[in-house]
Amino acid sequence: MSTTLEPLESLAPALSVRQVLLLERVLAGEPEVVAGAGQLDRAVRWVHVAEAADVGVMLSGGEMVLTTGVLLAGDDDKQAEYIRSLHRAEASAVVLGLGRAFPTPPDVMRRAAERCGLPMVVLHRPFPFAELTEEVQARLVRRKFAAVSMSEAVRTALTGLITAGAPLQRMLDEIAHHSGCPVVVTNLAHRVLATAGERSAVEDVLRDWERIARQAGGSEGDGWIRAELGGRGERWGQIMLCGYRGDTATGRLLADRAAESLVLHRMLGGTSAHTWEEQSAQSLLTDLVSGVVPARQLLPRARAAGLPVNRRTFVPLVVRDGDPAELDRVLRLLGLPGIVAELADGATAVLLSLARDQDATVLTANFAARLSGTVVAAADPRTAWDDVPAGMREARHVADAVASGALDLPAVVRLKDVHLRGLVRLLRDDPHVQSFAERELDGLLCGAGDDLLAVLRTYLGTGRNKSRTAQLHHVSRPALYRRLEAIQGRLGVDLDDFEQAASVHIALLAHDAQQS
Repeated sequence: MSTTLEPLESLAPALSVRQVLLLERVLAGEPEVVAGAGQLDRAVRWVHVAEAADVGVMLSGGEMVLTTGVLLAGDDDKQAEYIRSLHRAEASAVVLGLGRAFPTPPDVMRRAAERCGLPMVVLHRPFPFAELTEEVQARLVRRKFAAVSMSEAVRTALTGLITAGAPLQRMLDEIAHHSGCPVVVTNLAHRVLATAGERSAVEDVLRDWERIARQAGGSEGDGWIRAELGGRGERWGQIMLCGYRGDTATGRLLADRAAESLVLHRMLGGTSAHTWEEQSAQSLLTDLVSGVVPARQLLPRARAAGLPVNRRTFVPLVVRDGDPAELDRVLRLLGLPGIVAELADGATAVLLSLARDQDATVLTANFAARLSGTVVAAADPRTAWDDVPAGMREARHVADAVASGALDLPAVVRLKDVHLRGLVRLLRDDPHVQSFAERELDGLLCGAGDDLLAVLRTYLGTGRNKSRTAQLHHVSRPALYRRLEAIQGRLGVDLDDFEQAASVHIALLAHDAQQS
């Protein structure tokens, strides 16, 4: 769902002093800025014609005041106080029409305005103030109406996405479409949870994210506009428009609408800020494992997500049937920097980022020791970020090989520990390997042979240890012997013959790899 809107730069609910001075009717009066030239980007909320010396008490801030100065002529003190009064009232500018009262710009008023930083403009040609007032007021009303319409259109578009059950990324894409700039969602620690916008522009933002994050608590400027995310007295993040090119007030309005929608999206979806962090880590690690996105392009995302990447040793891990929340808790408990994300098929990826002087082997073992009954598959440590994707794929391969039924493995399993099982898994999709497995196991590949297939798997996995096999299957030795005889009869092999047993074992490994 998308709504076509006017460019947001044209929808600012206020005009600046500079924009007013460029109006055709104002240019006809030959305006000249005689003071406060550095403040011409001040917003003009309204235009007010006032001759009274105490005009400040009539203002509420943001007004451009028009005057002929007829009540100020000849009195320097009144002239200076008039300017100071406007400054105290936070007027945006004062416009003085030259004429009978002041044929030339008055030095007293000009100096006072310069000291206060108040833009002072003189009109060298006679100019009907009513025309300027009418022109500016009409434009302000139109722009305020357009801003409100834009706000409602954005809210309607985002609400439609929420109602349709759209994911967070689709919401952010819509916000980026309307803002025309990169959009970033962070947690309270300024770690990036999600982004949207033109990819090259987003990458530029993330590449410089450390500096941006340090300034995140400062004032807005140069198109960096923030809105807080939270509710019920709890803040949990913020959304940032990065390099928004329109008017600040309009950008803030857009950011506020976006923040309202994201909070509603979280509440209705039953998600939490932690879930968004998990989604961010999952996206990053999935891209690393797949290799679809070059590692170099993922580096800014990893850095912005809070992962240390400079002069580090990276340890890729994959844990089968591990709870991501528990793995993350163990990382925090051990003080190990890293990110955790659930992948497909019950696998959870963990990427540790260690200092170069830390012992990766010992720390990985400590991590695995905290996970009772869980096997951790590990790749060899990588010192170059570009090598991390290959490491993640290696750890995933080891985890898959372990999942296919290996017994008596260490708590941390590496490529050297999966031996033949790992090789067969790599070749599992080869038609020749598939044909070999079916031919060797043909006598057991039927429903009636499932129990015998399980016994064969345990028997070969224990190195043909009959006592261990009987114990694991809770049967007596004589009962096991009968089952082994049945297996040999169906397959037409002698399992006491090493070569025949090895052939059957390889076929069984290939069969299990294909099934998983």
